[in-house]
Amino acid sequence: MTDLETRAAPATHELCLPPALRKPRLRRWEASEYLGTVHGLTVAPATLAKLASVGGGPSYNRANRTPLYPTEELDRWAAARLGRLRQSTSDAGE
Repeated sequence: MTDLETRAAPATHELCLPPALRKPRLRRWEASEYLGTVHGLTVAPATLAKLASVGGGPSYNRANRTPLYPTEELDRWAAARLGRLRQSTSDAGE
C-alpha cells in the first residue's frame, strides 16, 4: 500500500458512516457506536466512562462536563486494543 493509499484509507469508512458519526469529536454514546461500526468493537458507553475514570481508555477532550472523543484517538485506541494480525492460533503474538 502506498503512502497516498494509507492517507486515503480513513476517508473510505467515513462515507459509510451515518451523519452523526462523521464529526471530528464524538460524545461518549457516539464513540461507542463508532467503535462498533468502524472497528467491530463492542464497548458500552458505561465502559468508556469507567475507562475514563480508571485509565486505559481512549484519550478525550472535555467541553465543560462533556467528554468528547476525537475519531483519530478512537481509531488509534482500537488498533492498539486489536493488536497485530496473526497467521494462526500458534502465532505467539510477539
